Amino acid sequence: MTHKIVRWGIIGCGDVTERKSGPAFQKVEHSELVAVMRRTGELAKDYAKRHGVPKWYDDADALINDPEVDAVYIATPPGFHMEYTLKVAAAGKPVYVEKPMARNYQECINMVAACKSAGVPLYVAYYRRGQERFLKIKEILDQNRIGDVRFVSSTQYQKAGDDVKDSEQLPWRVQPHVAGGGLFFDLASHTLDILDFLLGPIQEAKGFASNQAGYYEAEDIVTGTYRFTSGVQGVGKWCFTAFEDVDRNEIVGSKGKISFSTFGDDPVTLTTSEGKEEWSFERPMHVHQPLVETIVKELTGDGGECSGRGDSGARTNWVMDRIVGK
Repeated sequence: MTHKIVRWGIIGCGDVTERKSGPAFQKVEHSELVAVMRRTGELAKDYAKRHGVPKWYDDADALINDPEVDAVYIATPPGFHMEYTLKVAAAGKPVYVEKPMARNYQECINMVAACKSAGVPLYVAYYRRGQERFLKIKEILDQNRIGDVRFVSSTQYQKAGDDVKDSEQLPWRVQPHVAGGGLFFDLASHTLDILDFLLGPIQEAKGFASNQAGYYEAEDIVTGTYRFTSGVQGVGKWCFTAFEDVDRNEIVGSKGKISFSTFGDDPVTLTTSEGKEEWSFERPMHVHQPLVETIVKELTGDGGECSGRGDSGARTNWVMDRIVGK
């Protein structure tokens, strides 16, 4: 079904929707945010009032079945993604679900199957796929500027936040029954997905995961190796209890390399025998907006196509499951 205007509803209007995503649905052409839902009705009402949203709910089923809602953005923690995706699909509406797509690969497969059976698209909020800096990296690769790609290396480590040191009030991101794992699932998923976008699917993956600091039960350090369908090899290291913050990726080829961060704003750097080139990009005010634009263009038949879909989101969960030994 093609829409003239996509009227969105949000399930779970928490922090991520305040600036990163929520306003994007109001600012993209041919898109409107018409309803929000949160289990605590007063919080949903407050969000709706502050953001100029006409309707609010404290019941997800009511939002999903609202005839004035065309598509639903699921912005809850991962533990609820499958449940709500299946309900939205059953209602015959497109789904845009937060990342990671679910707690594990099997839940992702169930979500993909439900949307396919219902004939509705399933999009996943790996929003970097729509941002200029990562499209530039893909352009450099497509232009063969570094020759044949040989391997990719990713390193991310950071200091442990005070929130994860409070065992009485741990954030959901380090509670496996809600998040699927620890911060590896929350943060490394972005890197693994953007590598899927840049280099194609990962065919094999393995690794080690453990907890070194003991602040919580989930893994706090992960190392992994993987091989892409293309034959490119990769290695990743993630630690969430180190002494400083580092975020670095390198894609190395036969003629050069591309260096970039997943989360930072440092320039994209191309290094070849001819020297270095750098490109700097301003972070979008609403980081989801470029990807949401592609979704809306696709749903309105305006020639767009979103690359962040259920199949690719599921692949990222498969890789993470393999690395941590699920």
